[in-house]
Amino acid sequence: MAADSEPQAQDVQSNGNGTDSQTNGVEQPAAQDGQQVDQEQEQAVENVFQLTIHLPHAPGQCQIMVSHLEQVQDIRQSIIDLPFTFQYTCFHLEHKGKRINDFVELSEVPDIQQDPELHLVEDPYTETQARMHFVRIRELIGASGDRTDLLHGIDAGLSLHDHIIKPTPADQPEAPASEHAMVDYDLDARGSVKTLLSPSPANAPKTVKSLSLSAWNPAPYHLRQKGHLMYLLVTTLEGEQFHITSHVSGFFVNKSTNNKFDPFPRTAPKPHSAHSLLTLFGQVSPSFNDAFRSLQEYNGQRDPLAAFQLANAVPASPWLVSPHSASLASHVADAARTQESYLLAGPENAETLRDWNEEFQSTRELPKENVQDRVFRERLTAKLFAEYNEAAVRGAVLVARGEVAPLNPTEPRDAQIFVYNNVFYSFGADGVGTFAADGGDEAARVATGKDIMGVKATNQLDISGIFTPGTVVVDYLGKRLVGQSIVPGIFKQREPGEHQIDYGGVEGRDVIAENDDFKQPFAELSKALRVKSHPVWDKENKRHDLEASVETKGLLGTDGRKYILDLYRITPLDVAWLEKYRKENSSDEDNYPHRMAVLRPELVESYWRTKLREYVQAEVQKRREAKKEAAPEGETEGAEKKEPDQERVDVSGFQFSLNPDVFCGQRPQTEEEKEEWSKDEVEVRTACKYLSEDIIPKMISDLQDGDVGFPMDGQSLTNLLHKRGINMRYLGEIARLADKPDQPRLQALKQLAIQEMIARAFKHTSSKYLRYQSPPFVQACIAHLLNCLLGAELNAKPTAETDASLKSLYPEEDFSFEAATPESIKADVISEIQKRYRFDLGDAWVQPGKQVQLLREVCLKQGLQLQAKQYGFTKDDAPAPAPVQTPAPATNGTSGGKKGKKNKNNVERSPAPAAAASAPAQTFHPDDVLNIVPIIKDAAPRSVLAEEALEAGRISLSQDQKELGQELLLESLSLHEQIYGILHPEVARVYYALSTIYYGLDEKTAAVELARKAAIISERTLGVDHSETVLSYLNLSLFEHASGNTKNALAYIRHALDLWKVVYGTKHPDSITTINNAAVMLQSMKQYHESRLWFESSLAMSEEVSGKTSVSTATLLFQLAQAFALDRDYKSAVNRMREAFNIFKNELGPDDRNTKEAETWLEQLTQSAVSLAKHAKVLQDKKIMLRPKAPMVGRGARPQPSIGQSIEEVAAPRADDGTNDNRSVDELLKYINGDGSKTTPKKKQTNPKRRQGRS
Repeated sequence: MAADSEPQAQDVQSNGNGTDSQTNGVEQPAAQDGQQVDQEQEQAVENVFQLTIHLPHAPGQCQIMVSHLEQVQDIRQSIIDLPFTFQYTCFHLEHKGKRINDFVELSEVPDIQQDPELHLVEDPYTETQARMHFVRIRELIGASGDRTDLLHGIDAGLSLHDHIIKPTPADQPEAPASEHAMVDYDLDARGSVKTLLSPSPANAPKTVKSLSLSAWNPAPYHLRQKGHLMYLLVTTLEGEQFHITSHVSGFFVNKSTNNKFDPFPRTAPKPHSAHSLLTLFGQVSPSFNDAFRSLQEYNGQRDPLAAFQLANAVPASPWLVSPHSASLASHVADAARTQESYLLAGPENAETLRDWNEEFQSTRELPKENVQDRVFRERLTAKLFAEYNEAAVRGAVLVARGEVAPLNPTEPRDAQIFVYNNVFYSFGADGVGTFAADGGDEAARVATGKDIMGVKATNQLDISGIFTPGTVVVDYLGKRLVGQSIVPGIFKQREPGEHQIDYGGVEGRDVIAENDDFKQPFAELSKALRVKSHPVWDKENKRHDLEASVETKGLLGTDGRKYILDLYRITPLDVAWLEKYRKENSSDEDNYPHRMAVLRPELVESYWRTKLREYVQAEVQKRREAKKEAAPEGETEGAEKKEPDQERVDVSGFQFSLNPDVFCGQRPQTEEEKEEWSKDEVEVRTACKYLSEDIIPKMISDLQDGDVGFPMDGQSLTNLLHKRGINMRYLGEIARLADKPDQPRLQALKQLAIQEMIARAFKHTSSKYLRYQSPPFVQACIAHLLNCLLGAELNAKPTAETDASLKSLYPEEDFSFEAATPESIKADVISEIQKRYRFDLGDAWVQPGKQVQLLREVCLKQGLQLQAKQYGFTKDDAPAPAPVQTPAPATNGTSGGKKGKKNKNNVERSPAPAAAASAPAQTFHPDDVLNIVPIIKDAAPRSVLAEEALEAGRISLSQDQKELGQELLLESLSLHEQIYGILHPEVARVYYALSTIYYGLDEKTAAVELARKAAIISERTLGVDHSETVLSYLNLSLFEHASGNTKNALAYIRHALDLWKVVYGTKHPDSITTINNAAVMLQSMKQYHESRLWFESSLAMSEEVSGKTSVSTATLLFQLAQAFALDRDYKSAVNRMREAFNIFKNELGPDDRNTKEAETWLEQLTQSAVSLAKHAKVLQDKKIMLRPKAPMVGRGARPQPSIGQSIEEVAAPRADDGTNDNRSVDELLKYINGDGSKTTPKKKQTNPKRRQGRS
């Protein structure tokens, strides 16, 4: 995704998972000491009890656990999802014979807790309910085929979790410890695309051959009066075909055939009818019930989280797709597939048309007085944003493909606007010249990204009385589209002299509107965003005092609501950058492309905190000096001693805000105005200086010292920069600062930054070719451009494989991409990097062996889905030319010919555009580009309530209130699940955070379960190879090992390492921790030799990354010496311990505890080498030294920090470190020599304390 303008969480009290305790830079008062949240939680104490539901059919009744806070509709959903009540979809619930409203809370039902019994009563169907029942039953019985979806890509929502550990059949003995996942694992081997693919699934058991709507639909008018709703057609496994009538009373088999219409009940050989289709199928097909049970068992083999459909999040589409998923065989015949739009939206297709704007604004106006109100409001908000984003993106894709007619067809293409499904679309280009002075199309594109960031910030602040339209930005096929809900009155024709806008700039900055009604809500918003109230001047030099930027507009809708529009200027311009790299009125090719270079909100927030800190320090100093002056001389000294560590300072006098309109051509008139304006300019310049002189060097320093998690790929690097308030245009500066050959960690950062610049520059270059390309030529265009970028070593002169037979149909098409060469593309990319990032690539280009990583970055940024295969980027790794094969094996079902020869001829005569035999030797071919998915930026806010509870739980734990803390954490988890639904990235993050907290609290089983859920949800919502998914698997492996499941732990580590190779390549700076953890795990399984080899790998990488004389390397040498002793190589053990001792002595001094510890070990190992050899067997049997007494993970195996997370944050609060034996060296040696078997071990650590939390 092009994340240049993607809003990110603030870098405040980071919880190690990319989220924080603040909401868009505004501190939530509820999180202070957890007090307010605690009070709210007390109001909402859940009363959980068992509810009995009486059913009209077998099994007669069921029990479910419910809370009195649940709505009745939630209980309905629970019933629908239970395996033995699948068949019920159209019903209501009764209590003591009275019908209960679905939309009330259970607590509102009289006497429900005293008499917790409900009766399920089947309702007559309406046509809508019959259609929904049919759709649900089709999905339940596995009769619905695959959907071709514009929004979701191939294999969207894929999960690999269930395929990592192969289950051992019950009748087979458990494999020995030597048969583990790390056997023969090669750390230096290149990553394989197979890591990202799931095995070809076994075919699910079939329950019916087909199920669809009958050709006799819709029901004639006279039969509708009799209760007929629609007609269905089912073919059972026995091959019998039944025509079924959907009636208000249920479903029955009728007398119709394919040629004769008779929709009345069939009585011979016997009548069949039921309220549910599921029951009816069991009546007409003898094998149905057994087949349905088999299907449920088949579905039950997978983790439910891996199988559920995503409701409130867009599933992640993998960038590589397995050949099976893209083969002809995977596409099955399904007549109902084309009927789905009728089934879901009704005969008029009007049921899905919604007034999005009214829904958004009425949801915002819902009450938020208590916890229940807030939960309901935030839950509805999350659901609404998810549904709107999905609908808006589908429409945007259709607009981009030219499927929607514009409202203004006579305008130029970039100025055209569209309305589809009640969403208003425009292009992210300067179609009408609004941004002509700021950079034209480039400025317009950036403005749309900044606007959605501003809308998201406004939505997050949730200020009463101010409304934003639903907004989404979509990048697809090189085009950027903006989709907005239609604000009432925005298309209204105004009277002459009446402005279209009620507040802010009307036509650029020439005409400015003022309206007192907008001042108060705008002032509230600006205060939260640190925007200064300031004057601006129109073209007649008349002064207007505005609360926000002149670019931010207020519109009074015809519904009476105040709307805020154009939020792309909520922070000031990065004037330091623009003055340096963009010369006004210059047509120089080297000029920065636009003037929309603004500071990030995170930077403004960080700068505000710095200024606040300075203010507090100044106030404290003033107070101390005042006390000194007031106190007699003799008392001054004593007063200083009594000075408290922390003093409370009233910060109400502190004010800080920035003027977003400085350096934008405003013309202050009076001397006073000029002076004030000059002060504003100085403040903005200081903020720019703070970014370049404080923030960027600090981040480089943190990464160099290993104090924060190291990014894996472009996405995690982007998130790290954004969280710290650094714009992506500083990538070149970061690469320059990281160019220190003697610092391997910084060299890795430099290479990652260069790779990201190349990927982003290629995105801009390829967009120029793709933007006006017709869909049939997109595959050829992308394949050719990728060959020019990555395949030049294999074929220096690639040719575009365009379908010549289609060219004549598009006489106006621009085929300039065919003329692109590797040289021209490289020149374009270098030019883009120079312009956008001010970095001279020089000789640097795609690193050898990193082509897959760059390909992945390009695919993720442009939404490409390629066929998964080992692509040959050089002549050495090019796959051998495969024999020419016909595509016959890929077809689904049988061909129709009787003899093989005839079949072959039929295939050869198929109208394939190009024959495989004539394909040139190129890395990419058009057929490798299987699909393109839209890249989405949305404005959905995060749940404030759920984050408040999480933060309150953390605070309670830090104050040693364990019981309250855990209660609040569980409450937060419940809120996350209620508000977002379980399958959502935010829920994955809270699972991840809680798993680490529970591990620290020694709740190992809960930690494993939460970490497993985090991994699966991350896979499905973020991607199987997303950096957060990799970290989730590393966490899961650690917790599995702590729970004693070391074999599973090693399988997860192997999977994470395989993913790491695809995402980053080999030798990621942070993988030292993971390799070390694997060594500790192998040691715990008594695989001493293999463990030693992994310790050696960890040491070798540490020497390369941290240097041979670093404390990190010494610590690993210490561990390796112990591993050598366990592997009976005592000479090497002594040598390694000596090296560790020397480094500790030189780096930390002879009196340091680590130095003394190593010295003691060295002396005893040297003196007792012979004795150790004699008693090696005792050493193995008694499991001492590094062998964990209990399978806790301490200093040997330790958690992997999230990217950008500090080491202190990841440290779990464990009282005891179980990785090392707690005896001294003397006691161990006495024990080995047989002298000290009864010695009571002392509490003393035997491993040097790490000075750096990682290597």
